[in-house]
Amino acid sequence: MKITSILLSGILIILLIISCKNKPKKEKHAEISIEMKKLNDTLHIATITTITDKDGEINEDVQVIEGTPGDVKAKVEAHKSTILHDKPHKIHEKTEKALKFSLEAKSGSTASGMVTLTEKEGSVTLEAHINGLDEGVHAIHIHEKADCSSEDGKSAGGHWNPTFQRHGAWGDADGFHRGDIGNFTANSDGHGMITFNTDLWCLGCDDDNKNLVGRSIIVHQGEDDLTSQPSGAAGARISCVGIIK
Repeated sequence: MKITSILLSGILIILLIISCKNKPKKEKHAEISIEMKKLNDTLHIATITTITDKDGEINEDVQVIEGTPGDVKAKVEAHKSTILHDKPHKIHEKTEKALKFSLEAKSGSTASGMVTLTEKEGSVTLEAHINGLDEGVHAIHIHEKADCSSEDGKSAGGHWNPTFQRHGAWGDADGFHRGDIGNFTANSDGHGMITFNTDLWCLGCDDDNKNLVGRSIIVHQGEDDLTSQPSGAAGARISCVGIIK
């Protein structure tokens, strides 16, 4: 009897272990991170990262949805509904705006390139790649009008200066224009690039002191000396693009 009892107890323990191992894992928690990027008025991209916790086993799934604003929104909502159901969950949503433009050569130059403006989490990043430049230092500024129609680029107006400050280096305590990006250097192949980030800009917001839409980006032949008024004595405007949504 004693041996039988021990055997039965052993069998029960084994069965319990097998039962626990074969028990389906239950999703206890889901976390969804959604990043929306607006490329233009008709094309949006959503990156959805879903993290699920199945009894301590963490799984991550990433999906990219591209299409019209309406299509992307509908697919994102459908994904959320499918994944979440009644599970405890967290949702983190971030909206990113992105505008991309081609720089046009001006003043008889060969300077051209691409400019990308990205707004994310309250700040705007400008990234510019320019080719066809003379080797050396060149100025780049935001100008007041999105008009690059004239051959010399002067149709873009003066520096964008909505707060009526003096011209200077960005962040100068004595004042600077909201368009005073500064200088960058072109290499011996005539290529230059610059990345600039600030929370003093926005893309299409209602604050005229921050909104870049309706302005232009100008690349100059020379260097901004950061002191001469009203624009730093940077020379001819050799490349231009209007910032239009």
